[in-house]
Amino acid sequence: MALAIFDLDHTLLSGDSDHAWGQFLVDSKIVEPEHHQKQNDYFYEQYKAGSLDIEEYLTFALKPLTQQPLEAMLALRETFIEERIKPLITDKARALIAQHQQAGDDLLIITATNAFVTRPIANLLGFDELIAPEPEMIDGQYTGGITGIPSFQQGKVVRLEMWLAEKQIDISGAFFYSDSHNDLPLLNIVDNPIAVDADEILTNTATRNGWPIISLQDQ
Repeated sequence: MALAIFDLDHTLLSGDSDHAWGQFLVDSKIVEPEHHQKQNDYFYEQYKAGSLDIEEYLTFALKPLTQQPLEAMLALRETFIEERIKPLITDKARALIAQHQQAGDDLLIITATNAFVTRPIANLLGFDELIAPEPEMIDGQYTGGITGIPSFQQGKVVRLEMWLAEKQIDISGAFFYSDSHNDLPLLNIVDNPIAVDADEILTNTATRNGWPIISLQDQ
C-alpha cells in the first residue's frame, strides 16, 4: 500500500478543466464573452509558461460564482461535467486509477483548479480525497475569495504536508503523476515521480532524472 497522488488537468483528463469551465461560461453567455475569453486564454498561457499569479487568476476565475444564484451555477456545473468533462476521461486514465485501487493504495487528486469545478470531477473518477483551492462561502453565497493556501507550485507541497498530518499518512513510497513543470516542487519530494503527457520542461527534467514518462491518451 502506498499513496498515489494525481494532478488532474492534462494528467487524468485529456484537457484542462479550469480553462474548459471558463470557455463553457462564455459559450453559455454567463459572462461577457470577449473580455472573459481573452482573460481566460491569457491566464492559461501564463500557467503553461510557469509565470501564473495564482491569486490574480483565482480572483478572475471565482468572480462568476458571485454573480449568479448558487442554484443556477450548480445546474450549469452539472451540464459542464456531462458535456465537457466526461469526454476528457480516457480509458487509460481509468485503468491507472483502477490499478492503484486494486493495490489498496490511498488515492488523492491535488490540483490548482478550484474545488467548485474539480470536486464533482474527483467524485466522477472515484476519488474521495481532493486538495484544491477552496472557494470561500459565507451565508450560502460565494464571496469570490478562497480559504487557505492555493495548491499551486510550492503550495501543492504545503497543502499536501497539511493533509498528510491530518490523515496521518506516510509519504514514503508515494507516487505522483503530473504533466506540468509547475508541479516540480512536489515531483521532487516523492519516491515515485511520473511524467504524464508532459510539457517540454518536465519531459527534459524527467529524462535527465530517469523518471518514467507515460501517456494516458487513448490515441
